[in-house]
Amino acid sequence: MELYNPLIKSTNEILSKGKPKTWNYTPGKAWNDLGSAELVLQKDAAYELGALGLGSSNYICPTTSSELVNKDQILLYGPDLKDIKKDVPFARIVLLRIGAIEGEDEEVYRALKDIEFCKYHVYPDGYMVRMSPESHREQVRVSKKAVKKGINFEAVGNRYIEAYKKDVNVLNVTVIFITDPSLDFNAMLENSKKADAITNTLTHIMEGLPTDCTVCQLKDICDEVEGMKELHFGVGDKGTNEHH
Repeated sequence: MELYNPLIKSTNEILSKGKPKTWNYTPGKAWNDLGSAELVLQKDAAYELGALGLGSSNYICPTTSSELVNKDQILLYGPDLKDIKKDVPFARIVLLRIGAIEGEDEEVYRALKDIEFCKYHVYPDGYMVRMSPESHREQVRVSKKAVKKGINFEAVGNRYIEAYKKDVNVLNVTVIFITDPSLDFNAMLENSKKADAITNTLTHIMEGLPTDCTVCQLKDICDEVEGMKELHFGVGDKGTNEHH
């Protein structure tokens, strides 16, 4: 799975202008998980990460490359939760190293979708996540109570890593939190859109939709992402000459 590798490299380039705090994965330090979504009312919130009008982005990049992802860790660019006093821009980026998934293309695709859905099953206490797939944003309302209890990105990141590593196909997880307003949130948002476009194109291919490039709305992403064309050859209708 090398389709997302250019996005990982682009992410590293964007973040090279910042200096991160780094923590190794420590399951015992994971923040308490409620097991279901919590409603944090505005009056109970200390602040909001990625609030409307501020930069926000969220995306996941799986890869089989141990050069790009080789450890379980949490990176933070910008102030930690205890040091934030007002609404700030926010991005959460997850880089995953996965094993070579055995089976037919359909099985591989389903395994990737299962991994992606892990993010919807993390419910840190006092940390209400709102995702908008259409706008590629992630907003988080952090409760005053959680701040008093000492919530921090290391603990929240450990909780996310634990969730992803429950999947047998996941070998390493790097969770990146960004609250530094000096970093390029517009570039991160563009990467989020591209990651989503790759996933949508995979869906398109796996559902066996027509592979006539002249009518396909996803042609641009296939042209741009190395490996998509080969995937079309392998999965599309073998009898057509309309492949990329």
